[in-house]
Amino acid sequence: MSTYVIGDIHGCFDQFVDLLNKINYKKNEDKIILVGDLVNRGPDSLSVLNYCMADSNIITVLGNHDLYLLYLLSIDKARGSLKEVVEADNKKQIFKWLLKMPLMIEIVDELSGNSFLISHAGIPEIWSPKKTKELASEVTSLLQKNPLKVLQSMWGDNPNKWHDELIDDERYRIIINYLTRMRFVDKNCALDLKNNTVTATTGFKPWFKYCSKTHEKKKQYYVFGHWAALKGQTDDPHFIGLDTGCVWKGKLSALRLNDLERISVDF
Repeated sequence: MSTYVIGDIHGCFDQFVDLLNKINYKKNEDKIILVGDLVNRGPDSLSVLNYCMADSNIITVLGNHDLYLLYLLSIDKARGSLKEVVEADNKKQIFKWLLKMPLMIEIVDELSGNSFLISHAGIPEIWSPKKTKELASEVTSLLQKNPLKVLQSMWGDNPNKWHDELIDDERYRIIINYLTRMRFVDKNCALDLKNNTVTATTGFKPWFKYCSKTHEKKKQYYVFGHWAALKGQTDDPHFIGLDTGCVWKGKLSALRLNDLERISVDF
């Protein structure tokens, strides 16, 4: 049995199937974890969702585009490349399935003892894995209990950094922004959410360039997507970017956790 983590699909269903074939995915044995952004921008988000929902061995963390889809489904508003999903006969099933998905997953490989922390955008160095799981679960719990409250209040870039005393909408918004939108942060872990390039503005660095007790454990790996401009390059083997820009005519990539091998298919 193998476990694979697959990068941002963004509705590129044909490439998703090609990648599953290339890794010789065994539906009844292997496990697939997606890093989020299953949908939007690409040609066939609905097929991606239907395929994943039909396979109990496929799960995902939520990305910012998946949350956007949940928002559109919650207000029954069809827009852009997600129109087909919002108008689908099984849209209620899609909504319920996505609501079950977490914002963060931790998995330990039994053979190597390596720990993999999987989220869409990454994990800020100010949060330990334990704290990240607690905060992610806090948002997931509220999202499941009162989805409209979270989905309508998650928009915006402020507050731009974490404080333990944050409450209500501001608290949930910053947790979501760290886990699904983060790229650059400053030394105080304030977010720069406007920059989606690979060149930091003054005073900021990529979130994975900060050394801390949280980020420096040798058997701990951070697996994320979201940042297509990186083309999967972080210059640190413990930070593994899997968004290799498939929807931008790049590649769709998978990481096999058992041996850290990367496998890709072209757009």
